[in-house]
Amino acid sequence: MKSSAARIGAIGFLVVVCLCFSFAFGYADDKKPDASIEFSAESVAAGIGVSWGGGTLNYGGKQYPVSVSGLSVGAVGISSASSSGNVYNLKKLGDISGNYVSMGAGATVGGGGAALVMKNQNGVVIELVSTSQGVNLQIGTGGVDIKLK
Repeated sequence: MKSSAARIGAIGFLVVVCLCFSFAFGYADDKKPDASIEFSAESVAAGIGVSWGGGTLNYGGKQYPVSVSGLSVGAVGISSASSSGNVYNLKKLGDISGNYVSMGAGATVGGGGAALVMKNQNGVVIELVSTSQGVNLQIGTGGVDIKLK
């Protein structure tokens, strides 16, 4: 009896997570991205997270350096991590700067990478995918801060 109840509970939980994830990633299905973004970190401390140090925003045919902090990785024994993604609702360059919060649960994607959708106070949405195998992207307790350099 307990086994059936546990299975039903687990299935219900998975359905809710899948629905949340599909709503978050379904956000951009019908939209063309306004820009793309890439982040990289050279050293990752297990259990502490990482201050990504930097990245590049590709917007309007130009590249702009950005700083990133508050993005954590759930991996042990890696020396570097990278991620890239699409940017939506970027009306002007300065709107990329801000504090981003999660729009949905993270998920694992093909090849062992992880995915995350986040949004800032300017309405800019970033769909981010880890390009480092085995890295689980997570937003820190204070959100993710992205700033133009």
